Amino acid sequence: MTQVQVQDDRLTAIRAAFPKEGLFAEKAWLVSPDAFPIGKKFLGDLEQLGHRLSVFQRACNQLYHLSVKGKQPAWIARYLDAGKPKELIEFSRRKEIRDDLPRVIRPDLILTEKGYIIAEIDSVPGGIGLTGWLNQTYSTFDDAIIGGANGMLDGFRSVLPNDGDIVISQESATYRPEMEWIAARLNQQHTVVPQSRDDSGSIRNLISAGISDPAYSWRVVSAENYEPLAGRAVYRFFELFDLPNIPAIENTLRANAEGRITITPPIKPYLEEKMWFALFWMHPLREYWRRELGEKYFIKLQEAIPYSWLLDPAPLPQHAVIPRLEIHDWREAAKFSQKDRELLLKVSGFSPLGWGSRGIALGSDLPHAEWEKRIEHALATFESNPTILQKFHKGTLFEHRYWDPDSGELKTMKGRVRLCPYYFVEGDRVKLRGALATIAPADKKFLHGMSDAILAPSSLTARE
Repeated sequence: MTQVQVQDDRLTAIRAAFPKEGLFAEKAWLVSPDAFPIGKKFLGDLEQLGHRLSVFQRACNQLYHLSVKGKQPAWIARYLDAGKPKELIEFSRRKEIRDDLPRVIRPDLILTEKGYIIAEIDSVPGGIGLTGWLNQTYSTFDDAIIGGANGMLDGFRSVLPNDGDIVISQESATYRPEMEWIAARLNQQHTVVPQSRDDSGSIRNLISAGISDPAYSWRVVSAENYEPLAGRAVYRFFELFDLPNIPAIENTLRANAEGRITITPPIKPYLEEKMWFALFWMHPLREYWRRELGEKYFIKLQEAIPYSWLLDPAPLPQHAVIPRLEIHDWREAAKFSQKDRELLLKVSGFSPLGWGSRGIALGSDLPHAEWEKRIEHALATFESNPTILQKFHKGTLFEHRYWDPDSGELKTMKGRVRLCPYYFVEGDRVKLRGALATIAPADKKFLHGMSDAILAPSSLTARE
């Protein structure tokens, strides 16, 4: 079989497998006949990264609670609670969920000449169903797909092991088709058999909730009218800033607080702040991170987490400067030359601007007046919408083939890569179950899913 026939067969297989309901609502991407290649050494590092990030999240959770109790500086919790409703803060501190952590960890890795940097850790990640579908589809012609054909499904089943509700808001509706794909596949693979006729009450609950057969155990439901059922596990696919738009949320939170349902990711807005990267680099917390992460993990994360600062407008003592920038006041940063503005401004978290690339600006791309305006706005709104400043790392260029639907030809894109490994916390282990590569055209500074980007699963290659 010729190389052209192989490519055609692969593209035909991908198109034939595409769900008629789609995977992203009103979204499209470029299709490639090839998975994104990852060498054995890099794969080994990726597999270890999951555990490092799990330990990091546990240390973040602990640091917040220590700050609340006065055993670490109070300013830590004050920063993390900024701009959040009092009721939500109080809920996040409940002892019943104190140790709960996200069961899915997805960092956004930008591949650079020296390796990679972690742009951020997505708290409510999209792409789980998409990556599951890509892994299944490409595994029909590539036996080295990272995670294998069913890795993403197995990982998500570990989050909702016996049954569960994937509760998704209107604000996140773009991702509903991919989560419906996940639920349908889990229901096809698994049948729940009642242990005895004593389970009939639970069965009646399921039937009254619109589940005609108890074997139909995973479902996608709208957050806006969700009614929790005792004993059901909930996967939260809505942002916490969106709670005011979810009328029935009080019932769900009450059920969680009373132990009638579990929710993951947990209702902890402080864990979903981008400012954790700034706190990681703060000198007063250095020994805490070194102790809780261990020396090896601390050094490894220093290599991967970009240096970040909190744009706190509080005045400094006269003899003090902001580390690495050597300025005394943030307004001096507003005067930086374009060369010195290789810096990202990012809304930290509890805001509609805190996800995707909505709340991100690259200083060197902005006219001087606009950069100055954004700095001033970040300082003025710090108490309600904290902003971080982060060192910008440019992705290195890769070549990858794709099908051009306009010309009907196979072409090669030279682009930059955002790699999203999906880690699932399964008992005491953290498993890499898939890795979604987004290859964006070289002129794009912010790497995310877009119609002119290639989306592909990752595959182990013999090349390093």
